[in-house]
Amino acid sequence: MADTTPEAEEKRQKYSVPALEKGLDILEFLADQAVPNTQAQLARSLGRQPGELFRMLACLEGRGYLHRDAGTGGYSLTLRLFELSRTHNPFEALLRAARPLMRRLADDIRESCHLSVLHRGEVVVLAQEESPEPFRLSVEVGSRHSPLRTTSGRLLLAALDTEGLAQALQHQRDWRTLSASERRGFEQRLARVRADGFDLSVGERFMGSADIGAIVGRPGSSIAAALTVARLVQAGGDAEVERIRGPLTACADAIAHDAGLIA
Repeated sequence: MADTTPEAEEKRQKYSVPALEKGLDILEFLADQAVPNTQAQLARSLGRQPGELFRMLACLEGRGYLHRDAGTGGYSLTLRLFELSRTHNPFEALLRAARPLMRRLADDIRESCHLSVLHRGEVVVLAQEESPEPFRLSVEVGSRHSPLRTTSGRLLLAALDTEGLAQALQHQRDWRTLSASERRGFEQRLARVRADGFDLSVGERFMGSADIGAIVGRPGSSIAAALTVARLVQAGGDAEVERIRGPLTACADAIAHDAGLIA
């Protein structure tokens, strides 16, 4: 998904490469389509003249990114982009960017933090950095958790687009057991999480624990993660949220930037 922030738009205009942008427009449009599109249809959809696209379509077809149906003249994507993506695991880039920043965060706030993604309907913990303190909470790397019952899960669900969220929820056993009013309440909470990019729970799964999390990436993008601090709550409540929230969200933004999830 293209970054539509004013800063990104200014950068695109300053360093515009028209031919490259034309090719990317074609690839991105066809990636969203379920059926092939002819040269004329592509031109109409992209707001260009058919002649503008002829050489670009021929180039992309020649390089193996597009297939042209001889009968209809329609263009569709081949598996070439998929092959490229298979040689570059996005989670590897994410972890490479995240680990040093998470270590610094854990040292700065003296709390453990972990990074999670949504995979096949479950929250999967990709990485963790331990608190340097002798008493701390830990989450096992590789462990799987409910997206409805965890802070990380709500962040990841909130990062999905409308269609992706509906598909994710319909396969959740926890979701099917909720009443209509409970579902509305959960959807309202997700809307707040999406707007804030942040979520908090105290004692949700274990007494005396708190999870404070932030979205890594931009809601609606194809890849997003959740950065969550798991901490022990001292007697009398948790007065540490604001102390942690600033460094946590700054770390989440830095990971997203270094991993290329935001500009």
